[in-house]
Amino acid sequence: MKINSIYYKIFTIFLFTMLICSCKEKNEKITKVTKPNIVIIYADDLGYGDVGAYGATEIKTPNIDYLANNGVRFTSGYASSSTCTPSRYALLTGVYPWRNKKAKILPGTAPLIIDTSQMTIPKMLKTKGYHTGIVGKWHLGLGTGYTDWNKKITPGPNQVGFDDSYIMAATQDRVPTVYIKNGNVVGLDPNDPIEVNYKKNFVGQPTGVDNPELLTMKWHHGHNNSIVNGIPRIGFMKGGEAAKWKDEEMADQFLKEAQDYVKARKEEPFFLYYALQQPHVPRTPSPRFVGSSGMGPRGDVIVEADWVVGEFIKTLEKEEVLENTLIVFTSDNGPVLNDGYDDDAVEKLGEHKPWGPFKGGKYSLFEAGTRVPFITYWKGEIQPTVSDALVCQMDLLSSIASLIGSDIRVDDSENLMDLFLGKSDSGREELIIEATSRTAFRKGDWFIIPPYKGLEVNDLVNIELGNSKEYQLYNLKEDIAQERNLAKTNKEKLAEMIASFKAIRGEHDDIEELELK
Repeated sequence: MKINSIYYKIFTIFLFTMLICSCKEKNEKITKVTKPNIVIIYADDLGYGDVGAYGATEIKTPNIDYLANNGVRFTSGYASSSTCTPSRYALLTGVYPWRNKKAKILPGTAPLIIDTSQMTIPKMLKTKGYHTGIVGKWHLGLGTGYTDWNKKITPGPNQVGFDDSYIMAATQDRVPTVYIKNGNVVGLDPNDPIEVNYKKNFVGQPTGVDNPELLTMKWHHGHNNSIVNGIPRIGFMKGGEAAKWKDEEMADQFLKEAQDYVKARKEEPFFLYYALQQPHVPRTPSPRFVGSSGMGPRGDVIVEADWVVGEFIKTLEKEEVLENTLIVFTSDNGPVLNDGYDDDAVEKLGEHKPWGPFKGGKYSLFEAGTRVPFITYWKGEIQPTVSDALVCQMDLLSSIASLIGSDIRVDDSENLMDLFLGKSDSGREELIIEATSRTAFRKGDWFIIPPYKGLEVNDLVNIELGNSKEYQLYNLKEDIAQERNLAKTNKEKLAEMIASFKAIRGEHDDIEELELK
């Protein structure tokens, strides 16, 4: 009896231990599953009016529309800047780009402008057990400014929070025209080293200026240096032939990397920053999409980008993680048609209005420069909603932190997670937006643009930049197209707006100090 009793006790203890282990494993799985994956899909130069859900009728974007129509579609969603590098800096750091003087459009050889000690979205998520990845356009600088492209390039994305990175250094129209995976150029032949220079060409290398007979795409302005794949670029490059990308395959390549990332990391909470290259120049759609829009290459790459979004969503669904993934879709700034190449973007525009109901576009302080498509989608968690609340991409850092139970916050980044989930109508009260180092200010429905010294003119892109020798004051609720400047007729509101603007922005020398008479 004693032996049986001992065996019974051992057996009971064994069962109890197995039960505890089973419960622990089950709880770990539950904990793991309840941490939502986060995906930010970031388009490049996509305008408010380029998407069907935002009013486009001449171009079809069914997959982006699906996200918009089944999530929260923001009508007052802003990038922080009307150009790419500053917006990307603000998105990842939650900090106004004008606080960092280096946050301007960068050459391909620029050093990293995010301090490696600075908080970023991926860094914050890593504190809560997330795996983090970036696929696509970077354009925030690499290395220290003296980059040897033939060795491991650091610091870069991997030093500011990303576990995995598969990127292009800057933009599709800038050298070096190679993919970089975790700091190493993909497919580089050590016997054919890469050399890059943004000031002078290498002896014997053809350029867009000197060798127009080699071009498959003609340059219009500013894109006439080294020729890669028949396309003249910004900057000079020599070597690295085996590593050079094929432009018309870029969308497929980045999509594959994004899909592979999801497949590899689906068993753990992940964050993917999927930075599309479309519809930035040079617009080089896959042959499958040539002619798909009837608007030339710019329209075709928007159709291609929409397809990419659809294929990526299918992957999330197939890998059974769609219902546990918060997707944010937005764009780094507003639209531009002629941005350096003759590609029929203007001639074939037809009735399409990339800027939507607004004035301006890329590079502009007017609304079309920074008011962009902004969508949050989470299957089963977010109900279809249209929100007029004021939000900015900077707010994602603090908002996502609150979602996953992190105490990390950044001062410029507001916690608007309830708004992003469609559970609140309350957004920002005020926001400073930026364009090529100049800033403007929105508070409520009111918007001011200060007068700046040394007015900037850019007739080449044919976009109203918002520059004036006088203050501009607009009521966006009554005048969405910013046609009626109320600065002279509503001086009380103007003075109030200037005071609120300066309380955040501070004094800066380039604003003309005009007496408000």
